Amino acid sequence: MSKWDETRILVKVSQLYYIEGLTQNEISNKLGIYRTTISRLLTKAKKKGIVNITIKSENNECFELEKIMEKRFGLKETCVVPSEPMQSYDTKVQMIGYAAAEYLKRIAKDGDVIGFAWGTTLASLSRELTDCKTISANIVPLVGGFSGIDSENHVSTIVSKVASEFNVKGHYLYVPAITSDKAIKDAIMQDDNYKNISQLWNKVNKAFVGIGSPGKSSNLVWSSEYKSKDITGLKSSNAVGEICSRFYDVQGNVIFSDLNDRTIGIELDMLRNLEYSIAVAESQEKVPSILSALKGKFINVLITTEDTARLILDLDNQIKRAEY
Repeated sequence: MSKWDETRILVKVSQLYYIEGLTQNEISNKLGIYRTTISRLLTKAKKKGIVNITIKSENNECFELEKIMEKRFGLKETCVVPSEPMQSYDTKVQMIGYAAAEYLKRIAKDGDVIGFAWGTTLASLSRELTDCKTISANIVPLVGGFSGIDSENHVSTIVSKVASEFNVKGHYLYVPAITSDKAIKDAIMQDDNYKNISQLWNKVNKAFVGIGSPGKSSNLVWSSEYKSKDITGLKSSNAVGEICSRFYDVQGNVIFSDLNDRTIGIELDMLRNLEYSIAVAESQEKVPSILSALKGKFINVLITTEDTARLILDLDNQIKRAEY
């Protein structure tokens, strides 16, 4: 076949496939060329520059941020929601809640045991969840409850809403996230309710968590759950973030303390080994907490806003420069 003949057939096949929308089988029948040859010709057309594929989107910058985040932190996937000037906090939470709900719908499948923590972003996920496919799965809490928070943000409410939307079984943990004494936690661990949930934690393959920052103003609600010595201890141990009421430092190391011993929730080490460990979090205040969670490998998927993603990368760059 001459160069002219080869170019002609490459252009012909490309036009039929990319412009006229024919399937490879239809092109095979039309031109009398084997179906496997059509596939090879299309690949060759791209290599020779005959076909150039350009993806146009108003959100190309967000998609580029996703690629950078995934490569830099070894993430399975990043979902970056566009940020708009003067966007309210409630709007941001609703948008990442919607993105998280759509992500959940995409990855949920039969046989899953899906765990949830508590908080505003996960509550938003549960509110935005609609039109779910039918699956056979179990929805479980990853941590005990807090008494001083809005009921919509409570882990039991989130589990109930998600289970209802998927029409699957929801499980509930009827205990506090933080006990006042380790002896109380030890007693709770002997209860059948705790045992049943803890067994399910060993089967969780997908987890949706929020990321807390000890310095964030909204976390003052925890004050009623923590002793003053706990707050002092967190400061002295340089706690930078929290997932499932378990704290970690700037390097992503779990902080083992009396508070940790009194916490009823999944261990952070267990999140590292999940098929999907998905954090839904945003805000400038949480940037150090999110970055340290990425360093600790507690999550392998991040759903956040464009502004937050940029700030995470900026902070990581600053830290890297300071190290050299």
